Amino acid sequence: MPVTSVVKDAESLTLTVHAEFPVKVSRLWDAYLDPRQIEKFWGPVEYPATFTRHDAAPGGRTHYHMTSPEGEEFHGYWEWNEIVDQKFFEVTDGFANADGTPNAELPTTRMVFSFDPQPDGTKLTITANFDSAADLEQVVDMGMIDGTRSAMSQIEQVLIDLRNYARTFTTEAQILSDTQIRVSRIIRGTRDQVWQAHHDAALMKRWLLGPDGWKMTECVLPESVGGTYRYRWEPETGTEGQGFGFTGELLELLPKSYERTTEQMIDTDYPPTINESTFAESSEGTLLSIVITYPDAQTRDMVLATGMTDGMEASYARLESLL
Repeated sequence: MPVTSVVKDAESLTLTVHAEFPVKVSRLWDAYLDPRQIEKFWGPVEYPATFTRHDAAPGGRTHYHMTSPEGEEFHGYWEWNEIVDQKFFEVTDGFANADGTPNAELPTTRMVFSFDPQPDGTKLTITANFDSAADLEQVVDMGMIDGTRSAMSQIEQVLIDLRNYARTFTTEAQILSDTQIRVSRIIRGTRDQVWQAHHDAALMKRWLLGPDGWKMTECVLPESVGGTYRYRWEPETGTEGQGFGFTGELLELLPKSYERTTEQMIDTDYPPTINESTFAESSEGTLLSIVITYPDAQTRDMVLATGMTDGMEASYARLESLL
């Protein structure tokens, strides 16, 4: 059991969890910053978590929900306050409504996650700071202590899996719900490099090409939130296929960390999607996660069947060769 103690301090209004893991700080740190990993241990065993947003940067947000054995969903959020790479991060943790908005009827908690190297691994200290004794007692009565022990009992297995998982630099698509998928890829480059590669039109025309035999003929980027973008591709001589393109609006932006856009295929009546892209630093490079929301399961499955993931992998492999 990785948890060595859980201490409730009524005077300081804190609940502190101490845990130890036989891995380097970088490996444990990556597990907390990778939505694919943290969702495997953030919820208690009987209440698995799903993370639909996880941008680890000051001003960033995390959206997640836990699902009960009966299928009921319990939503939560983080607001990222501060982060020092492989040292600590601080978030405001709160309960949320189904639409992701904060639930003002339940308490919020300021949580600090500290990662300290040890001769045989890493010591993790999680300190939850409450605004009042009533708030502290309320979350304890709701089962926070037992829930934390149950959730963290899953971390060691995740870390074992991660030893092989982190070495796999390929694009993968994971179904999150009837209308959402998450496409993820660790790109071997710094976050600044990967962000710039997605926001420099000249550079994008060199790598965002999909399979070999295609060229990007148009790349217009939005100047600010509310602006529109437009991409278009055409087959090169000798390549079968017809040209196509996408357009959309930039809805939200947190530079070098997160952006949310609409996306719709040009000259079609296909319904638009909502794309949320997160750029997170990793010991292996930069983890790019794109959560795509479709209007329904049928559209989701139709798009996945087109080979979208293979085309994205070809582009990301090409990008790595340029960094």
